[in-house]
Amino acid sequence: MAIAKLAAMRSKDPATQVGCAIVNKENKVIGTGYNVIKSIYLGFPVGISDDDLPWTKGSPNPLENKHTYVVHAEMNAIINKSMNNIEGCTMYTTLLPCNECAKMIIQSRLSEVVFLHDRPVGNWSYDATRKMFDLAGIKYRQFKTSLESVVINFA
Repeated sequence: MAIAKLAAMRSKDPATQVGCAIVNKENKVIGTGYNVIKSIYLGFPVGISDDDLPWTKGSPNPLENKHTYVVHAEMNAIINKSMNNIEGCTMYTTLLPCNECAKMIIQSRLSEVVFLHDRPVGNWSYDATRKMFDLAGIKYRQFKTSLESVVINFA
């Protein structure tokens, strides 16, 4: 989870920084992702600058909302993994995946999703995620820890 949290710190999204790490059965990291603009493959689609599209939400015009354009951390981790087959792997993500990411997780045959922050029941996107995970047999759980932080000492 620390790697997912570290990946999230790279996001330039002013409202929601999400990070993700996929690990294989030996707990080796095989993919990471985060929601950020201006990168080779992360955030907005390849080649689109952070100045070209909005990072805001709430406009009645969908073309002025980030959700129309952003590629989520979970999708980026799946797309940019270092292995072809991630069946049976575990995804650690800082936020319960949305329904669109849940579809990719299921199609990729990941076996488990561990998330740091939950979304309340009653939000249709996250209710759909839970329903699809249940129907597909994907294990999912909230990450529990007594640690408040992880310190990295570069000395």
